[in-house]
Amino acid sequence: MQPVTPPPVRNPLDLITAKLHEASNDFFIQLPNILGGIVFVLVAWFIGKLVANGLRKGFHHKGLVDLGGVLSSLVFGLIVAASVLVASVIIFPSVKPATIISSLGIGSVAIGFAFKDILQNLLAGILLLINRPYRRGDQIVVKDFEGTVEHIQSRATLIKTYDGRRVIIPNSDVYTSPVIVNTAFLTRRSQFDVGIGYGDDPEEACRIFAEAIARVDGVEADPAPEVLPWGLADSYVTLRARWWTESKRTNVVHIQARVILALYKAAKEAAIDLPYPTTVMLFHDQSEATDGDRSSQREGWPAGANPPGPRWKTPSNGDASNSAGHKPDE
Repeated sequence: MQPVTPPPVRNPLDLITAKLHEASNDFFIQLPNILGGIVFVLVAWFIGKLVANGLRKGFHHKGLVDLGGVLSSLVFGLIVAASVLVASVIIFPSVKPATIISSLGIGSVAIGFAFKDILQNLLAGILLLINRPYRRGDQIVVKDFEGTVEHIQSRATLIKTYDGRRVIIPNSDVYTSPVIVNTAFLTRRSQFDVGIGYGDDPEEACRIFAEAIARVDGVEADPAPEVLPWGLADSYVTLRARWWTESKRTNVVHIQARVILALYKAAKEAAIDLPYPTTVMLFHDQSEATDGDRSSQREGWPAGANPPGPRWKTPSNGDASNSAGHKPDE
C-alpha cells in the first residue's frame, strides 16, 4: 500500500488575501454596470418627476386637482419601479427579465392579500375621483359624519366637521356607503314644525306664518315658502313651515334661526296660541257610594239606561251573595 500524501498546508493569511483580491477584482469588473444602473435609476427618477408634474398641472387646469395628484403619484411610482427592474438586469447580467417577472407574479399574490385593504381604498379613490359624486369644498354626510370635503387622497377622504375637527374616512367606506351631498344643488329646502291651539283657525295661521317667512332675509322667493297643516297632536294642531335657502350650512342654520324668530313674533302679533303639552288627570275616590255604578261614574264608562254592570254585581259560579247584588266582604 502506497502512503497517502497529505495536502500542503497553506497559510490562512494567504487564503484571506486571495479571497479579498478575487472579490475586489469582481467588484471593479462590475463597477461599470453598477454605475450604469445607478445612473439609469436617477435618469428614470428625473423623467418620472417631469411626467408626474406634467400630469398634475394638466389635471389642475381642468379642475381635477385630486385626480391629478393620485394619477401623478401612481405614474411616478410605476416609472421608478420599472427603472429598478431594468437596473437590476444591467447590474446583474445573469438575471433574466423573465425570471424577475415570474418572481413578481408569485409575490404579487402574497402582496395582494397583505395589502388588500390598501389596494381596495386605492381603487375606490380612483373611481371616486373619476366619477366625482362630490368635489373638494362640498358638504356631505357619510354614515355618522358630516362636514366639508377638504381633500380626496388615494387612501381616504378628509372631511372637516362644522365644529372644526378632521375626519379621515377610508375611500372604500365612502364608495360603498350612501352619501348625502348637501351642496349638490344651489338651493336647499328646510322645514320646521310649529303647534297652534285648537281654538285658532289653522288656515289663517298658515297664511300669517307664510307671509312672515317670506319677509325673512335669505329665504328664496322661488319656490315660495309654504305652511301646511301637518297633524293633530294631543295639545295642538301641527303646522309645518317649509322654505328654500342657499345650500351652504351656514346659510341654512342662520336663516332657520331667523325664520323661527319670525314665526314667534307673528304668532304674538296675531294672538295665535302656541300651547305647551297639557295633561288632565282624573282622581276617583273608591270609597264613594257610586263606586262601580257605571251610570254614575265620571271616568267616561258607557252610560245610558242599561249600562254594563260592575264585576262585583255580576253573578258567577252560582254565588248566591253575588246574584243577590251584595258586595262580598273584603
